[in-house]
Amino acid sequence: MLRTVYHHVVRPSMFALDAERAHEVAARGLSLVHRVSPLRAAVRAALAPVDDARLAVDAFGLRFRNPFGVAAGFDKGAALYNALGALGFGAVEVGTLTGRAQPGNDRPRLFRLPADRAVLNRMGFNNAGVDAAEIALRAHRPEGIVLGLNLGKSKVTPLEDAPAEYADGARRLAPLADYLVINVSSPNTPGLRSLQSVDALRPIVRAVREALDGRRVPLLVKIAPDLADEDLDAVADLARDESLDGLIATNTTLSREGLVTDPAHVAAMGAGGLSGAPLRARSTAVIARLWRRTDGRVPIVGVGGVFNADDAWEKLTAGASLVQVYTGFVYEGPTMARDLCRGLVERMAREGVSRVADVVGSAHR
Repeated sequence: MLRTVYHHVVRPSMFALDAERAHEVAARGLSLVHRVSPLRAAVRAALAPVDDARLAVDAFGLRFRNPFGVAAGFDKGAALYNALGALGFGAVEVGTLTGRAQPGNDRPRLFRLPADRAVLNRMGFNNAGVDAAEIALRAHRPEGIVLGLNLGKSKVTPLEDAPAEYADGARRLAPLADYLVINVSSPNTPGLRSLQSVDALRPIVRAVREALDGRRVPLLVKIAPDLADEDLDAVADLARDESLDGLIATNTTLSREGLVTDPAHVAAMGAGGLSGAPLRARSTAVIARLWRRTDGRVPIVGVGGVFNADDAWEKLTAGASLVQVYTGFVYEGPTMARDLCRGLVERMAREGVSRVADVVGSAHR
């Protein structure tokens, strides 16, 4: 019933608004749920989140109640994560958070491509900065979810100073995080993707490790789907050499191949990263390559084009231990976590599988 109402009433109304304005409207409601305990209880009761031991996942030393999380970019200000947990997600990744507050790129900077079930964004890491995030996180501790914090580079920070900024953010926020992410893959901060090269990425990883000063907080790196195969292999090798706890594959793509939306309309939207259904196949291919290169020893969080349990199954069998959503959540609405969990349990039953861990990487066996 709720899913039908969303698809036929709520989504058309929201899609009539500018994409960023619609997100702000949704975020305002979720923020209220995040702050008010009785509202969270009401949301849980209405959506009846799936609580099934078969969905539990152990990854990088953490226990996830289910493999489904919300990707960074949705909760940029640490103001929604408990509401998203009440919707049934097992994890939420907050951010991207930068050392300095910054407004991001000029509006309009967020666009929908409904015919492609996609979103194009050039937000530019708009956020209130690490200071504000720390205050927000201390005010509301996470309830029943794994909380990841995604760290980025401020636009004004020179590339050579990036290790220090990532390290400072990690030092400040590690006590409040279940895991940390080094984001070097957004296409919307000038020069950021150059930090994915092993020579640039290694100093960042080591600086963050040093900043943690022995604190055991899992550390992951988020990469782009547009890396060449040899560069993916280099990142996978670095993950093993530096004992990274995991990789997140993938961020948005600069590719516009295969879109059914009128090319002139897409061109008018301008620059930015594309997410959603058009990214599904490439992100899955990246996951599979990383899994093979690391012999399945580095946990992978799969992101890109997940709208239903079959999409998630594809990511898991390719080698992802966990799955994140963003664009699919925009299109599918508040019942998405419940629908994904139910669908995955049904698929596991059909396949005769009793644990998510037995699904991970099974396409390679």
